[in-house]
Amino acid sequence: MPFCTTCGNELSGEARFCARCGTAHAGAGEALAPAPVFASVQEPLDYTIQGDNLQIVRIRLKPGQQVYAEAGKMVYKNPAVEWETRMSGETLGEKLMGALKRKLSGESLFLTYFRATGPKAEVGFAGDYPGRLHAYDLAAGQSILVQRDSFICAQPGVTLSIALVKKIGAGLFGGEGFILQKLTGPGTTFIHGGGDFVEFELAPGETLQVDTGCIVAFDESVSYDIQFVGGIKTAIFGGEGLFLATLRGPGRVIIQSLTLEKLRRELNPARTGGDERGPLGALGGWFSSED
Repeated sequence: MPFCTTCGNELSGEARFCARCGTAHAGAGEALAPAPVFASVQEPLDYTIQGDNLQIVRIRLKPGQQVYAEAGKMVYKNPAVEWETRMSGETLGEKLMGALKRKLSGESLFLTYFRATGPKAEVGFAGDYPGRLHAYDLAAGQSILVQRDSFICAQPGVTLSIALVKKIGAGLFGGEGFILQKLTGPGTTFIHGGGDFVEFELAPGETLQVDTGCIVAFDESVSYDIQFVGGIKTAIFGGEGLFLATLRGPGRVIIQSLTLEKLRRELNPARTGGDERGPLGALGGWFSSED
């Protein structure tokens, strides 16, 4: 009896195709026909990140290769790339649960999948406001936590889910709420943040204090909490808010120099206050305007 060289299934003498995997078979005693040449979905991506503070990632897909992205992140594609918007998950229950989790994290219910159907397939993605893009190459089972709205796109092997912060204080005052996005490998994923990025590699027990909201991503091995900034005077007049995020190693941390909230404040100072004067800043501005 011949056997399928793709999956090892035993073939009947007259079989033209493998009943298990569908691989073509030339007939009894003959070699199997070669399978079509398609890239593995987990084959490393061919990409470049272009631009300065309005960056775009250009991904060149091989036939059969695909990526999925947050709705609205695509900038362009050529006709060799097919796209389809759908809920993630294999079963209806998984799709509904995934949609509920995405709704809780403030994202759209659907993801868009892009698949190359021929040669020279290319698709480009970018963030929604000025900032940087960063590529993470995740090993199998490796996870990172990212701020809401940071996820841009990823290979199909990367699982996108949500993670609840472990401490109530961090959830209430940490600037990102109780929910962060969790990305688990294997595969390459791209994230976006505001302004420029600064990376830190924290040793075990090493601590970094960061303005809440400036955290873009950190390894799952990094512990995350918030702390009161110190004295009352510093909290009220220091201009940095009441709390700082505390990150403790080991692991990698990426922070951003511009938050979306700061950008909104500077673009519309009359509505938001337009400064970093702290909780009493609005009162101070009101009194000075009346003098």
